[in-house]
Amino acid sequence: MKINLLSCHAQRPDRRAIAKCIVEISSNVGESLSNELTDILLEGDAVDIEMEDKNTGSALRSLRKLSIDYEIIE
Repeated sequence: MKINLLSCHAQRPDRRAIAKCIVEISSNVGESLSNELTDILLEGDAVDIEMEDKNTGSALRSLRKLSIDYEIIE
């Protein structure tokens, strides 16, 4: 499943938690790439990631907990 991370509207976003979440939910993103994607997301640009289908419910809950807006692409 592909999702588009649109923005993070937390007052003080936790970069480390966001990067860790991206590594955990994505199927092909490593630690260094997740740090770069986190920076891009927090600068205001959207980020596409491929997510593993088996954990979609808990992954989407994790994103909502971090105040990340997302849309499901496919």
